[in-house]
Amino acid sequence: MSATLLSDAAPAPQPPGVQALVAAGAGLLLLAGMAVLAQAVSARQAALYLLGGALGLVLYHAAFGFTSAWRVFIADRRGEGLRAQMLMLAIAVLLFFPVLSAGTLFGEPVRGLVQPVGVSVVFGAFIFGLGMQLGGGCASGTLYTAGGGSVRMLLTLASFVAGSAIGAAHLHWWAALPHLPPISLVSSLGVVPALAVNLAVFALIAWVTVVLERRRHGRLVTASAPARRGAARFLRGPWPIIAGAVALAVLNFATLALSGRPWGITSAFALWGSKAALALGFDVNAWSYWSSPAQQAALHGSVLNDVTSVMDIGIIVGALLAAALAGRFSPKLGVPLRSAVAAVVGGLILGYGARLAYGCNIGAYFSGIASGSLHGWVWMVAAFFGNVLGTRLRPLFGLEVERVPRQTGC
Repeated sequence: MSATLLSDAAPAPQPPGVQALVAAGAGLLLLAGMAVLAQAVSARQAALYLLGGALGLVLYHAAFGFTSAWRVFIADRRGEGLRAQMLMLAIAVLLFFPVLSAGTLFGEPVRGLVQPVGVSVVFGAFIFGLGMQLGGGCASGTLYTAGGGSVRMLLTLASFVAGSAIGAAHLHWWAALPHLPPISLVSSLGVVPALAVNLAVFALIAWVTVVLERRRHGRLVTASAPARRGAARFLRGPWPIIAGAVALAVLNFATLALSGRPWGITSAFALWGSKAALALGFDVNAWSYWSSPAQQAALHGSVLNDVTSVMDIGIIVGALLAAALAGRFSPKLGVPLRSAVAAVVGGLILGYGARLAYGCNIGAYFSGIASGSLHGWVWMVAAFFGNVLGTRLRPLFGLEVERVPRQTGC
């Protein structure tokens, strides 16, 4: 007698309740942080901290992982995560390109993240992709999973910060290698042609994932039904990944409106690591990365003045709130040795690669492409191949490579 598998997973168990004490603590951290920033810096800095909290909540509730999305496509040809990324990018370019072409938003100057394209970007993005799979997360993924209670990701985050500082120390050498100047597709092609080209490529990538997924599985693999619905699902998750894609694009645009430039993450890691190196006696002032007056002010000033630092901290706290609302905040101290080694190695090369490539999956890939920067597309291609290698290396460290069993009769 044969039977057909009707869903990819068993019905979800009854979801846990809200962890009220942890949620209250996270909410207090958000409110207190806003009050401190409003008093010490500005109301705008306080708003950016809250915006970071919103990003952390969205990332956690939608489980919007760049790393896992690329891994399951590479290993199992499941493309839902990649299609969500293409939707996110499509919304972003529609919002960003006209505004960046005008140069102002609500009367305030705005600029994109447009960087050079060269050896540094290709190599940096490639090793960043490798680090994504060994470390278990990208820049945004590391922050929101650490905030959600993952002890292993704290190892990745600490190593990420260290690798970013080392990359900042070495960047002058890499920047001197052959490269093209920054190229903006918006400036080079014009808004409408740049939009047409980008949207066509997003559609092509999404179509390829559909073809390959159906070829492998016979259909598009669907997620199991959510345990919550309606208002409870909105507040406590899990969210559809498409909702996460839309929210991240809109919140990145809000970042542009508030700070004058798109969302970034890893420049703060370079700052934190360099401050630590300075405290340990390293001659950080001699690094060309910190040679400009603005960079010197950041290095010797308070991290509360740094937009990226404030938003990164907000992401961690927002994810903590989301985890508590979902009833899933449960840190586990035990990390297997091979997994811990992968976290440290992965974090170091994530940080180093992000500096060489002028950004991470957010600053270079998401915000780079949203800015019309050619380097964002180069980053994506190089990082994808790094993810291919990283996915193949994961089993050596005892790390899972998720696969959906083929549907068969019995």
